Amino acid sequence: MDTSPMVSSLLSSLANYSNLPTGSKEHEEAENNEEENLLYFIIIKYLLFTLFPFCVCQAPQLGTLMGVYLPCIQNIFGVILFLRMTWMVGIGGVLGSFIIVFMCCSTTMLTAISMSAIATNGVVPAGGSYYMISRSLGPEFGGAVGICFYLGTTFAGAMYILGCIEILLIYIVPQAAIFKIEGLEGLEAEAALLNNMRVYGTIVLSFMALVVFVGVKYVNKLALVFLACVILSILAVYAGVIKTAIDPPIFPVCLLGNRTLVSKGYDVCAKVIEIDNETVTTQLWRSFCDSDYINATCDDYFRDNNVTEIQGIPGVTSGILAENLFGNYLEKGVIVEKRGLASQVDPDSSASSTNRFVLADITSFFTLLVGIYFPSVTGIMAGSNRSGDLRDAQKSIPIGTIAAITTTSAVYMSCVVLFGACIEGVVLRDKFGEGVNGNLVIGTLAWPSPWVIVFGSFFSTCGAGLQSLTGAPRLLQAISRDGIIPFLRIFGHGKANGEPTWALLLTASICEIGIIIASLDAVAPILSMFFLMCYMFVNLACALQTLLRTPNWRPRFKFYHWALSFLGMSLCLSLMFICSWYYAIVAMGIASCIYKYIEFCGAEKEWGDGIRGISLSAARFALMRLEEGPPHTKNWRPQILVLVSMDAEQNVEQPRLISLTNQLKAGKGLTIVGTSVQGKFLDNYTEAQRADQSLRKLMETEKVKGFPQVVISSNLRDGTSHLIQVGGLGGLKHNTVMVSWPHSWKQPESHQQFRDFIEVVRETTVASLALLVPKNISSYPSNGERFTEGHIDVWWIVHDGGMLMLLPFLLRQHKVWRKCKMRIFTVAQMDDNSIQMKKDVITFLYHLRIDAQVEVVEMHDSDISAYTYEKTLVMEQRSQILKQMHLTKNEMEREIQSITDSSRGSIRRKKSFASRSQHSTEEGARMGEHPEEEVQAILTDFSLDLGWNQTDVRRMHTALRLNEVIIKKSKEAKLVLLNMPGPPKNRTGEENYMEFLEVLTEGLNRVLLVRGGGREVITIYS
Repeated sequence: MDTSPMVSSLLSSLANYSNLPTGSKEHEEAENNEEENLLYFIIIKYLLFTLFPFCVCQAPQLGTLMGVYLPCIQNIFGVILFLRMTWMVGIGGVLGSFIIVFMCCSTTMLTAISMSAIATNGVVPAGGSYYMISRSLGPEFGGAVGICFYLGTTFAGAMYILGCIEILLIYIVPQAAIFKIEGLEGLEAEAALLNNMRVYGTIVLSFMALVVFVGVKYVNKLALVFLACVILSILAVYAGVIKTAIDPPIFPVCLLGNRTLVSKGYDVCAKVIEIDNETVTTQLWRSFCDSDYINATCDDYFRDNNVTEIQGIPGVTSGILAENLFGNYLEKGVIVEKRGLASQVDPDSSASSTNRFVLADITSFFTLLVGIYFPSVTGIMAGSNRSGDLRDAQKSIPIGTIAAITTTSAVYMSCVVLFGACIEGVVLRDKFGEGVNGNLVIGTLAWPSPWVIVFGSFFSTCGAGLQSLTGAPRLLQAISRDGIIPFLRIFGHGKANGEPTWALLLTASICEIGIIIASLDAVAPILSMFFLMCYMFVNLACALQTLLRTPNWRPRFKFYHWALSFLGMSLCLSLMFICSWYYAIVAMGIASCIYKYIEFCGAEKEWGDGIRGISLSAARFALMRLEEGPPHTKNWRPQILVLVSMDAEQNVEQPRLISLTNQLKAGKGLTIVGTSVQGKFLDNYTEAQRADQSLRKLMETEKVKGFPQVVISSNLRDGTSHLIQVGGLGGLKHNTVMVSWPHSWKQPESHQQFRDFIEVVRETTVASLALLVPKNISSYPSNGERFTEGHIDVWWIVHDGGMLMLLPFLLRQHKVWRKCKMRIFTVAQMDDNSIQMKKDVITFLYHLRIDAQVEVVEMHDSDISAYTYEKTLVMEQRSQILKQMHLTKNEMEREIQSITDSSRGSIRRKKSFASRSQHSTEEGARMGEHPEEEVQAILTDFSLDLGWNQTDVRRMHTALRLNEVIIKKSKEAKLVLLNMPGPPKNRTGEENYMEFLEVLTEGLNRVLLVRGGGREVITIYS
């Protein structure tokens, strides 16, 4: 037969049952293989395969029952069910506890639905929830949530160990306590109990860590035993419930008035007894009175109230459910009392000694119960953690996980009702069973004996602790080997067989923190936080993938919806803050710190995650919004296209251009670094890729956030033109071009270089783009330099839309230029009122919220006639702006903005220019008739022929005089910003244009020539 019989398959699965993750089994197999002779193994296997091919048995591939359902059952049922469930019902009432169980089980069910969708959307290797979240939400979220899940699993180990010690010291061998509790009360008794938990917890933790270190195969061999303990214990509880309907067990509880007495404080539940017709006092009498005699002085409460004995387990048919229906929350130190029973308390009497009564050990409230209970529904990831061992993971994980949650939820909900219907309220509220002879409360209900539950819960908690110490280091190892958190890489190493030794050491150390806390009730909310955060992100991952409709999102599990995932995520977040708002904030803070650390320092990973899908959708939406119209002046910021040239090795020739770009990025605008490669696309694609990588590396070094762009063109001039035309996307396009000054333009071999430069100036003018031309770029500071003093000088000759004002402000936001002060120089002619002009400029800067020194430089008309005539200085527009400062405040605000927002037209020259030469008059008339061409008309006809005419000589004289004044005032400035005249229309004057700019900036160390883009970039309004 090709298939084995069903019974043999089941027995084979049981024989090979393991509750360990995939990686653990691999380590176990590696250990076993080391013990065998490799050559012998190969020969035997070859012979078996050759002679008996039908008998060669492969490693068992687990199905839904053994691979998912039972491991989930074993992980979900745990210490809280055995040690705290009855107490939770007693404190919160049946209704309150049912609400808590329903909320928590609903959360895990919704999470399981989301997890099933993710797990069936392709192969899920070992790693479980960490793998699913990191591959769905990206390395940042994956690493943060993976660490949280690791911490949750580690603290779960501490909780299981504390539960194990609590069972051992309170219910099995209480005499083994190192710090004796007998005779102590209050804080002393509590401290002794916690110290015992710490000592024994550390011992057990060390032993378990040693077992895991020696080899997980020993843990694996006991997995079936631990599973059997869990199942048998639960069956014993249900059997006990059935028995209470027929013959309730005898567990008497002694009450004094309505107060529950500690069973160790009496031998008979009576004050006195009759022996041979003689009244004899009992141990209870002696504990409340000062002597054995009937006439002894006794405690007032003891004297005024009778002793009654009630049945601790009245049975399911007793009707006790009605009494246990509602909650009874207690303050710490309050005596556990029975409802509905009268009690005589003399308000004037002295307080009774409380160590004879059963007391509440902690202050209880609803949110505390939620935090303590939630760990009992965790463990739903056990199936996904073993996906590598499953025959059909995409089928088994959803069915097995959802079936396990359904089973455990039914058990928990039925237990809430059955505990309330079978057990007396004072016994339920007795956390440690002090009123029922020190028995485990749930054990009093079990059949055939309470010891079934005691030993079953002891071994199940031991097994769960071992599994946590086995699984947590492997989860940390998986995160470390992914390389997304650099400082954790050491924990990816281990023994030769891959056993995570360093990760185990760290896990044991963190687990010891939980042991030092020593209280099961204090540790449970901590791990609740981490598990809830993990589940929240599983739901978020499923919801995002569904809403984004990623083409790769095709899960085989179809019974999911984004609304269910969002509901699960909301429940997780709500439960986090319900359990403990401060623990929730700490857990979210830890996750946020890890997220930011991975974002800044972690390795780059591309896993096709959903967050990238969100980025793409958001980017598309934002680009569509930007298309709606040009940005308002308030929102204008330099979106810079940096044009660089590459050498033969495809390295950037002017790296300081990128540095200057970074220093200008206080505006946080777009940056595109572009270059062109000469040749054909098919022949030069590899070269272009090298250039692109070189640009990316330089941008990363200079910390410039932007995009490189490389085009291949038949010549460099056309390539640069293409970059200016097509750079950017949609509404996110550059509005400013930065290009370096051609430093060697005078050399014959570089003539084409300066002609290309002038073409760039022309193209930016036509495209209404601002232009920045740094001269002597090699002398500009790098990002690592700092100016401790100095000035940034602005020569405001032409109103260019505010670029000259805005650029120094942006530079001073960077640490390189932060200590530099800003100075503004404006040129006045002899007939201008310099004092009033200075006041007006200061007022204008005040309204622009720019801090700068102002100085007015007076020059003769003849000195600047050519510059002012050709450039007009747009003097009338600038003067018109400043004259508005004399208006009233309201008029001034309206007029200033209307002028600064107006075009550069409608400007007439001053009368002082009317007596110029006929050539000048004709040229001025042309500019007056066509004001919109003013930008292009600047310095238009530098040379009508190849020689120098009188106009060119006058222009050089103007450049020389302006240069002398600038040198005098700004020689020591760290940076000088100047208006850049436009290029001549006549191409024969290009060399004279370059000479004019060379003379104008001669002797200055760092010059930034600025040409506006034809629109206002700065405003006085908020």
